[in-house]
Amino acid sequence: MSEMIETDVAIIGAGPCGLFAVFECGMLKMRSVVVDTLEEIGGQCAALYPEKPIFDIPAHPQIAGAALIERLAEQAAPFHPRFLLNQRVEGLAQTEGGFTLTTSLGNQVRAKAVIIAAGAGAFGPNRPPLEGLPGYEASGAVRYMVTRREEFRGKRVVIAGGGDSAVDWALSLKDVAEKVIVVHRRPKFRAAPETAAQLEAAAARGEVEMAIPYQLHALEGDGAKLDTVVLATLKGEEMRVPADHLLAFFGLSMELGPIADWGLGLERSHIAVTPATCETNIPGIHAIGDMATYPGKLKLILQGFSEAAMAAHAIHPRVFPGEALHFEYSTSKGVPA
Repeated sequence: MSEMIETDVAIIGAGPCGLFAVFECGMLKMRSVVVDTLEEIGGQCAALYPEKPIFDIPAHPQIAGAALIERLAEQAAPFHPRFLLNQRVEGLAQTEGGFTLTTSLGNQVRAKAVIIAAGAGAFGPNRPPLEGLPGYEASGAVRYMVTRREEFRGKRVVIAGGGDSAVDWALSLKDVAEKVIVVHRRPKFRAAPETAAQLEAAAARGEVEMAIPYQLHALEGDGAKLDTVVLATLKGEEMRVPADHLLAFFGLSMELGPIADWGLGLERSHIAVTPATCETNIPGIHAIGDMATYPGKLKLILQGFSEAAMAAHAIHPRVFPGEALHFEYSTSKGVPA
């Protein structure tokens, strides 16, 4: 059943920046409700690279996406955030004293301020134009992300793509899969030079097979269980590769969705904000993380964390009008009860 929920801050997006915004708001004694289209918290970290290592999180020389989300959820837990998952914000209206958000499941959230931490917006994979693709997607034979590496143990895996995801997962799965074949239309990869070099070395040792210059041409099987991936060159030369799984890494298709209709100042599908407060052109609505843009912006998780702190402090006077905010370090005040 739909609900009407009252809170101090409504946060759109349960990725790393949204979760840290819960913590920063909580440290200032502001309650949060978080809305996300996915079925679990974590955003792209959970959906796209839960086992992929991240190297630029302070104090973590290396941490997997899923582990980072677990730590952020643990950090936010003392403030008892309410999560509305598997639904997206369809409407946003200014009301007396704040905003009312309406979700796709009919829930309404009344908040004094809004933080948009929706990453790059609604996203989905770029799918290859192959006949019979939906049936193989439904069975899990064709996938666009890896959530559990062990699912591919002993399997024959074809990986298509030339970016970081394709190269990283080829290197990771070669240790568990029976065979890994990387398909790319040209010898040069778009991945980080170091990992691309590691892939070349693995191929030289016979740990990974390379199908270059080939592209995906067709899928063969019973419509659910995959038997063969057919590859072809631009000249029409074909090669048939026995396979249990096809992992297609052709990037993501992003869209803002309803956010585009809220009257926010948009710049190339991003929301322009004031750098010092992350406030948009609508007072009380802030944007942080990959969704926000301003001169000098870097799309790094750590910068999104900083933006969460700035947005929370800027919102405090709106939630507690007339109350002075005296900045204190967490080492002095601890975590508020």
